[in-house]
Amino acid sequence: MTLGPMRGPGRAVRDDPTRSVELPTAADTHELGRRLAGVLRRGDLVILDGPLGAGKTALVQGIGAGLDVTVPVVSPTFVIARVHPPRQPDGITLVHVDAYRLASLAEVDDLDLDVDAAAVVTAVEWGAGMAEQLADSHLSIALARAADTETRTATLRPHGGDWAARLAGVLPA
Repeated sequence: MTLGPMRGPGRAVRDDPTRSVELPTAADTHELGRRLAGVLRRGDLVILDGPLGAGKTALVQGIGAGLDVTVPVVSPTFVIARVHPPRQPDGITLVHVDAYRLASLAEVDDLDLDVDAAAVVTAVEWGAGMAEQLADSHLSIALARAADTETRTATLRPHGGDWAARLAGVLPA
């Protein structure tokens, strides 16, 4: 895994909480999820975006492994949402949502994901532009896959709360 701050025109790299992570293999994508699980808390919202095959589900599988959930994490494409209970009684439940087939904010609201949101970690694939309303703060992760390789790049953007500080503990500046 190669970690570093995002760079771009007009960006002050030192103050920018956005981080980019190069992930040479699917196992690295899984490991990033496992590392992120170490800083996740009840009520957290993680929104994942990127094209098909970019590694969104692999990242959530790592989060599930890090949270030590009892049910294997698989894509919820056809059922929209899956609940993954923790193995330990004091553990955190993972709610894994696939918003790919949802067309509007109203359809996200119809899932009633905010009912238990304070007690679980919610990870929403294809959620950009729709799922942000589920929490006051969230972590956005955009995944991209290089052509003809397994290498992926994850761009992590904290939105509100203490996400930037938590990410600093996982991803060096």
